[in-house]
Amino acid sequence: MTREEAWELLTEYNKEPFHLEHAQIVEQTMKYFARKLGYGEEEEFWGIVGLLHDLDFEQFPEEHCIKEQEIMRSRGVEERMIHATASHGYSITVDIEPEHEMEKVLYAVDELTGLIGAVVRMRPSKSVQDLEVKSVKKKYKSKGFAAGCSREVIQRGADMLDWTLEELIQQTIDALRTFQD
Repeated sequence: MTREEAWELLTEYNKEPFHLEHAQIVEQTMKYFARKLGYGEEEEFWGIVGLLHDLDFEQFPEEHCIKEQEIMRSRGVEERMIHATASHGYSITVDIEPEHEMEKVLYAVDELTGLIGAVVRMRPSKSVQDLEVKSVKKKYKSKGFAAGCSREVIQRGADMLDWTLEELIQQTIDALRTFQD
């Protein structure tokens, strides 16, 4: 699947600017991690997985990570991509455990990019460029802040990667700095 085909599929099922922006943020974050972790030859694949990970969320929130498998299979999408996108719903909506390092990264950064985005919007600079881990950690500890971003999932993702929470936050900030103001 090309990036263009993935975008067409995504925009067929998603119209909300917020969802489309989130998909692109996760896409670019995943591409960064592909390069950083030594999977540069799979950068495009990692990006497409990030782009499509919430394919079904806007129209089928109650069947998230379930309906997208059906949609993708009906379009002939390879099973590797289906498994990767669905695994980010592990222990939430599906029993598909993240196995590959890429799937673990997606699991960890999906929620974290949302939390970091919320932190950035609260900052005077409105920029990720001057964001520090301690600022994210402070908001991370505040359960009422960006309550839709599961701290449990973020921590579980860091644990899957065998990274500290601080390492995961810093590396995700570094990723976001490569393509966002």
